[in-house]
This record gives sequence, structure tokens and C-alpha cells, in this order.
Amino acid sequence: MKINIHRSRQDRVIAGVIGGIAEHFDWNANLARLIFVILAITPMFPGIIAYLVLWLIMKDPIEN
Repeated sequence: MKINIHRSRQDRVIAGVIGGIAEHFDWNANLARLIFVILAITPMFPGIIAYLVLWLIMKDPIEN
């Protein structure tokens, strides 16, 4: 299953997952990362697993 969001080529820290989501929805990438980290440290949101799943299902960065 693939979704129509690409990982970011320019705005990446690890794999470009959060940067790609931020680009797709026209959000500030640093704010998106901050929200993800806050959610990841809560016990109800398995952040590392969610990041890895998104990394697997998101398309590769678009070649420019």
C-alpha cells in the first residue's frame, strides 16, 4: 500500500518522513517535528514504530 506523499529530499533529518508530510500539507517542518516528538514520548503513541511504517509506505523523494 502506497500513499501519495513523498519523503522530502531537501528537508530531511533522518529519512525525510516528517519533512515530506510537512511539504505535502504546507506546514512548517520544524513545528511538525516538534509535534511528532511530543506525541512520540507519550505512552499512547508508539512514535518510532509509526515513523518506520511511514518510511516504508511513503514514496521515494521526487527527482528534481
